[in-house]
Amino acid sequence: MKDKFELVSKYSPQGDQPAAIEMLVNGIKEGKEMQTLLGATGTGKTFTVSNVIQQINKPTLVIAHNKTLAGQLYSEFKEFFPNNAVEYFVSYYDYYQPEAYVPSTDTFIEKDASINDEIDKLRHSATSSLFERKDVIIIASVSCIYGLGSPEEYREMVVSLRTGMEMDRNALLHRLVDIQYERNDIAFQRGTFRVRGDVVEIFPASRDEHCVRVEFFGDEIDRIREVDALTGEITGEREHIAIFPASHFVTREEKMKIAIQNIELELEERLKGLREDEKLLEAQRLEQRTRYDLEMMREMGFCSGIENYSRHLTLRPAGATPYTLIDYFPEDFLLVVDESHVTLSQIRGMFNGDQARKQVLVDHGFRLPSAKDNRPLRFEEFEKKVHQSVFVSATPGPYELEHTPEMVQQIIRPTGLLDPTIEVRPIEGQIDDMIGEIQDRVKKNERVLITTLTKKMSEDLTDYLKEIGIKVQYLHSEVKTLERIEIIRELRMGKYDVLVGINLLREGLDIPEVSLVTILDADKEGFLRSERSLIQTMGRAARNANG
Repeated sequence: MKDKFELVSKYSPQGDQPAAIEMLVNGIKEGKEMQTLLGATGTGKTFTVSNVIQQINKPTLVIAHNKTLAGQLYSEFKEFFPNNAVEYFVSYYDYYQPEAYVPSTDTFIEKDASINDEIDKLRHSATSSLFERKDVIIIASVSCIYGLGSPEEYREMVVSLRTGMEMDRNALLHRLVDIQYERNDIAFQRGTFRVRGDVVEIFPASRDEHCVRVEFFGDEIDRIREVDALTGEITGEREHIAIFPASHFVTREEKMKIAIQNIELELEERLKGLREDEKLLEAQRLEQRTRYDLEMMREMGFCSGIENYSRHLTLRPAGATPYTLIDYFPEDFLLVVDESHVTLSQIRGMFNGDQARKQVLVDHGFRLPSAKDNRPLRFEEFEKKVHQSVFVSATPGPYELEHTPEMVQQIIRPTGLLDPTIEVRPIEGQIDDMIGEIQDRVKKNERVLITTLTKKMSEDLTDYLKEIGIKVQYLHSEVKTLERIEIIRELRMGKYDVLVGINLLREGLDIPEVSLVTILDADKEGFLRSERSLIQTMGRAARNANG
């Protein structure tokens, strides 16, 4: 089991980095609960944090406030730690419409979501790494404070196979079905297994290239091999393999029976209450939905929206703190909150929004009251679960200022670059002025970011720039997670010279080729025009000598 972090980089810490690393490491060793790294844009905060992780040598959770930034941090940490487990844990929904009810128009909106298979694989890879090794860094978005199944249950349900072990082939098949693997002899994909005589092939939920071939001789495991799922080529022999569950919400059969009884009791009680209040439609709706889910749980061991019953499945009392990714970490892990001035306020706001939506569903008979316990953590619960944290930001917010009055400062860039020059120009003729500037930068093979106030304005501007022959791309919230990362890569490669967007051009997007950031309507009050936001947006040009 590997348990040492090994930082690989041709650079050594420069500028303010060595002092910042030493202060943070000493602070953690002295047992300080919170520290803030106040680092100007482009001073190499990720490299500083990587050095701290290597010296402290604890499993680390890095939280970013959006998927694009998490994706960028993931690739940076993966470069710094190629021999350690760097994992990515974000919400696996490409598109997510939570179930909701609008009483005024009597409209129920079904939950509708498309799950990204690649991201689901990465989530499973993250949780299984935490149980298999110590040298783990997980880059997560704020979705890591949402409920996940019980880590104890997840660990106990792991199917451990060794060569020479006595085990009946059919017993293995039953165990695989218990942990939500499906038998599929034709379309072999993640989370399935197939059987050919004495050979069972399993496709683990945390991988997409290799599957595991288990060969039996009578009632004994004869050999275990790793096989390339596409070509069928054998890539290695294994003495031992652990197969982790295909869902984070797995429950043992005996626990499932107790959970079903408890759900039925809650259902009876709730129906009685609704009928007494003469809410007959709501009562009928609730009974129909819940009975259907219970039937699925009895027969299949799961149902659609099973997370809404997570409190019963983990046998927790009402109002108890849900299990989250943080519970999969050992006690002494390190938390790094990137761009903490945004991320912390996001964590704080999650709980209230979730509860308001669920309350409406409960009131109108779409869900049992216990569904409200499938929720994100409250901020106080989040604070309790974390013992040591480092906040990273160029513009720390009120929480960091209050809890870490002495900040670790990193102002001098290792590259020696100065802050970008700032010019305020009149609004008349701003577009022509901007086009002139863009053409200047394109001649020098540099890139430009333009940030506008509204989506409509971004679209119109992009169309206009395309018409006059500028290579431009528009980045907005409807672009899928992995596509955003691709667009940013293409900007760096020179497929585009200009990127137009609203707020995706702010914290932590590291594009050294960018030498000009244009903020249209910077004088207007509103979203993304506050002092902190403007500093962050301007910082996007801080990585270029001509910025």
